[in-house]
Amino acid sequence: MNFGIELVPNEPVLKVCYYAKKAEEIGADFVWITDHFNNRDAYVTLTSVSMSTNNIKIGVGVTNPYTRHITNTASALLTLNEISGGRAVLGVGPGDTVTFESVGLSRNKPLSAVRDTVHSARMLFSGRQVSYSGSHINFSNIRLPYGPGEIPIYIGAQGPKMLEMAGEIGDGVLINGSHPLDFDFAVSQIKKGTENASRQFDEVDIGAYTCFSIDPDYEKAANAAIPVVAFIVSGAPDSVLEKHNISANESEIISNMIKEGRFSELKDVVTEKMIDRFSITGDPESCEKRIYDLIDSGVTQIVAGSPLGANKEKSFNYIQSIIKNLKD
Repeated sequence: MNFGIELVPNEPVLKVCYYAKKAEEIGADFVWITDHFNNRDAYVTLTSVSMSTNNIKIGVGVTNPYTRHITNTASALLTLNEISGGRAVLGVGPGDTVTFESVGLSRNKPLSAVRDTVHSARMLFSGRQVSYSGSHINFSNIRLPYGPGEIPIYIGAQGPKMLEMAGEIGDGVLINGSHPLDFDFAVSQIKKGTENASRQFDEVDIGAYTCFSIDPDYEKAANAAIPVVAFIVSGAPDSVLEKHNISANESEIISNMIKEGRFSELKDVVTEKMIDRFSITGDPESCEKRIYDLIDSGVTQIVAGSPLGANKEKSFNYIQSIIKNLKD
């Protein structure tokens, strides 16, 4: 059982490094740094994190195939792997539609784009001279001489086809989910993918990439979770919304509010049901219970994602106790 911490570089890099070191000290196995243009650069941040930690695995969670060419991504990961002593992990997913729209990009053929990224990344990590011709990625006679690197690749997935593909070709899968309902379905799709590829199911690390907000005071924890839950609901596939009895209209209202920058009003439209279905939120006892429910559903890595809690410093103390219980 692995435990990861997501850190968003929307704070000074040195502060992110402080929290990464703290994650290592409390027994976490992974630190995942998010990759969005409107935060500090993920790879610069990961470099600093690698110099501030010793053992914890460090990954981009997750990058996408559209804003950066795979040769640049592979080069960054191999460099990170070198300076961290082999601790780099690549997380790749189809990206955030709302963010793409704001920079004039379209999410074209996400399934084939992610597949191309995974296959071509592995080729580039080999250190050999390689060429690749796919529907999204093309390059010829490229060699990254600072390979080879054994870098695990995790696929960010929610929809059925992406989950199935993650089972076929991923070392792990990061599922933006916090409720057992999501994993009853997701695990079956991943298993289908491993069977298609004649792989063992336990070869794939199944990560619950959660919105996590822990505090003895539920209201404080919930208020901290609202902005993150709003982004999740606004970007969730229709199949996920339907599963949790949330209408496309509710999702659209939230999406429009985010686009218009009306963040202070989100508390009026993000419901308690949305918080329950799309986050792990509450006091330490209830958060730990949800984690065990997820493990029973087939999850093998819990990623405690943003916001962590109303008070991040105190949240680490609560999480430390949960990690200790999980590993005892």
